[in-house]
Amino acid sequence: MPGTVGRVPTPSGPLPGTAVPGTATVVGHPRWGATALGPYESWDPAVRATVEVVLASPAPMALHLGAELLLLYNDAYADLIGDRHPDAMGRPPTEVFAEVWQRPGVGDVVEQTYRTGVAVLDREIPLPLHAAVALDQPVYTRACSPVRDSHGRVVGVLSVVAETSPATRQLQGLSDFAAALAGTLTLDDVARVALRYAITSFDADRVSFAVDDGGGGAGWRMVRRVRGELVDEADERLPPLWRRGPAGWSAPAVVSARTGQASFIDDGQPLHEIAADRHDQKIRALAAVPLRASVVRGALTVGYRSAHPWSAAERALLAASAELIGQATERARRFETQHGTAQLLQRSMLPENLPVLPRLRIAARYDPGVDGNAAGGDFYDAFVLPTGDLGVVLGDVAGHDVQAAARMGQVRAALRALALNDPRPDQVLAGLDRLVGSLGTEAGTYELFVTVVFGVIDVGREELTLASAGHPAPLVRRCGPTGEPRAEYVDVPSGAPLGIGYRAATCTVAFSPGDTLLLFSDGVVERRRHGLSDGLERLAESVAGAPSGDPRSLCAVASAAVPGATEDDVAVLAVEYAVRPSRSARMEVPAEPTAPSRVRHWMTAQLTEWEVAESVIGAAVLCTSELTTNALLHAGTAARVEVDLSPERLLVSVADSGSRGTVTRARTETLSSRGRGLGLIEELSDAWGTDPTVRGSTVWFEILLPSA
Repeated sequence: MPGTVGRVPTPSGPLPGTAVPGTATVVGHPRWGATALGPYESWDPAVRATVEVVLASPAPMALHLGAELLLLYNDAYADLIGDRHPDAMGRPPTEVFAEVWQRPGVGDVVEQTYRTGVAVLDREIPLPLHAAVALDQPVYTRACSPVRDSHGRVVGVLSVVAETSPATRQLQGLSDFAAALAGTLTLDDVARVALRYAITSFDADRVSFAVDDGGGGAGWRMVRRVRGELVDEADERLPPLWRRGPAGWSAPAVVSARTGQASFIDDGQPLHEIAADRHDQKIRALAAVPLRASVVRGALTVGYRSAHPWSAAERALLAASAELIGQATERARRFETQHGTAQLLQRSMLPENLPVLPRLRIAARYDPGVDGNAAGGDFYDAFVLPTGDLGVVLGDVAGHDVQAAARMGQVRAALRALALNDPRPDQVLAGLDRLVGSLGTEAGTYELFVTVVFGVIDVGREELTLASAGHPAPLVRRCGPTGEPRAEYVDVPSGAPLGIGYRAATCTVAFSPGDTLLLFSDGVVERRRHGLSDGLERLAESVAGAPSGDPRSLCAVASAAVPGATEDDVAVLAVEYAVRPSRSARMEVPAEPTAPSRVRHWMTAQLTEWEVAESVIGAAVLCTSELTTNALLHAGTAARVEVDLSPERLLVSVADSGSRGTVTRARTETLSSRGRGLGLIEELSDAWGTDPTVRGSTVWFEILLPSA
């Protein structure tokens, strides 16, 4: 049965163990004399010996003494209970931990050990014992043992706590990892989440993620992260830097993915044969675990620069992590397949090339809305009319499905045919209205309607004639020889959408050298919980404040003018009436290692011949070289470099024919996730952007020229 801390005669002189650090402070605490235990000098020698052991231990230990289980603990335990120390010393735990002591598995374990004298091993108890337990706080194992006096009576409970192993904590973090993977859509998203989790959870020096390129012997691609890489928000928004390899690649990740077998190397040179740089060469311990997916083949690797034995818990954690990544990878592969099909359908119905004219510069941009996995009905077009004028159009067919995209193709083709026969905008839209009505009757629906704006630019007369059917009014950025740029909406009669009673009407306004016309879809200005007028105002302000009237730059400015996500498609078409004709040149770049060097020499010679300032040449050549390298590395196809020089600015674009559709960061060393390409462009250019095309993507930058 439990007893009290026995009082026995004590010898005079120093107390045994008083040399133990902290003993004098703890045992001399004035609170003991006021308790049922009495002064420390009167305690049983066996109890005092236990106290000395507790105080000298570096592990967190606490003694619960007497019937009230009064607390006595060491410095390590004090760190665990935080600001409850030092007031907790000598007090009953029912007061110190009042809010949690009565919870199952907390106080009852100590009380049971005191009553029965039977030791208990209590696993996974949260400490500190706070009422609100943080999800990411450590979890501890607690051992409760009876403390007996010299007569064998139970007079207290010794509680020893130890933090659970890192592998156990990692297993507990799998739920957060699974939640993060649930929000991924593409393989790039999966790679970002997987690498971030692996390098943090395993405290690794190097992690990598490999996946097949779609089967059929197409090869593999792999991405990695190493300890010490600083990845900021801009990096996280960019696609990871993939390294591609052949079908028979000997990389451990690929071997594991191909065979379906995990491998664990405690010490050696596992990456010696495929080392891309010094980071790979320093790895001595490496685990490679296959994804265990049914369709996609892939693997996750975790490596250390020092010898590392792989425990059973770590192997289990790696297997569980790889299974979660495998499920997310399969979802991403399905999404990308559907997304690619929808976008190819969408873009195949849009013009692959826009007209190239001496005084009119034209650019367009299309970004899919919703989840990017469905074809939409937004469209644009620009074409030269038999009169020599330029016809421009931007419209929106209701719907976000394959049927809407097909109808969009019909409407766009019919509009061009009508305009080539009779270019008057009101007559074109009147004829188009009859077509849309016919298509609705044929489909047996009254819900088919189209908004569209069509205009004709007459360079000789410096006029712009427009007609609109329920579409947002176009915006014109005007920039005369003197004065600040301004943006104004054209007061064109809107009317009803096509298919529900369009009435023909036109509007003619001046369109002078230096002006830029901007046609846009409602996805540019409409946002949830924000009025349409607010979006239109923001768009006008952004266009007026743009560094130049260059159409490619204005398309990027317009697309980002209104903050917040949109569920609608975004289509923009811009036409600039140049003050003077620009000079242009292009170079086809083969997919060869020497290509970036050839581009640098060509760019330098071309810009020098055009008498561009040396400071501009240096910046332009450096940025172009980085983007060319990026295109060749990631698209894997030939690229096209185009240079356009006007009196106001230098515009350079690099187009590839790959399938990524987004810009990736060029690298300075093999497989570094933080290359310098994007940073250089942001630093050296006045504007830059990336435009997806029918196949591939175009990355461009603009540098304003110093005035004469």
